[in-house]
Amino acid sequence: MSEIKFDDNSLALVQSIIKRYPEGKQKSALLPLLHLAQAEFDGWLSVPTMDYVASLLSIKPIEVYEVASFYSMFNLKPVGKCLIEVCRTSSCWLRGANEIVDHIGNKLGIKPGETTADGKFTLKTVECLGSCGTAPMLQIGDKFHEDLTFDKVDSLINEWSNKTEHSKYLDVNTFRKN
Repeated sequence: MSEIKFDDNSLALVQSIIKRYPEGKQKSALLPLLHLAQAEFDGWLSVPTMDYVASLLSIKPIEVYEVASFYSMFNLKPVGKCLIEVCRTSSCWLRGANEIVDHIGNKLGIKPGETTADGKFTLKTVECLGSCGTAPMLQIGDKFHEDLTFDKVDSLINEWSNKTEHSKYLDVNTFRKN
């Protein structure tokens, strides 16, 4: 495994993010740094990655683990190139989210929380994605897909079957000021 380290451009961005917060309050930069680390290091946060973030903020690693494990937007194990996050809260559930999850699982041969053997897809159920009026819905990277049907889901899976990049909802440009 290679050393976990941001490249020079990302490290400069990290320092500019940390400087946005008052002296002694560097921990306030934890969420954006975790997002940046996840985007840079294959879509998930390994223990060495979280330790690296802790060292950048001069905080204890456990402080990073606590935050990373609390929020569903952080992945603590490797995920597929395409992370499919299906909303499972009331509006989506009432409009068929469970059937959508079952359909995706059957099509890909995985259950929520699992990744296909080829590493292409991970299926995850999440809390509200804020699109109750167009339920059921899912998110892949920075794109919402609403009013889902089995045909729409099949089309998304087919589209992502041939992609090689990770589905990301954030990247280094998200945190750069113009």
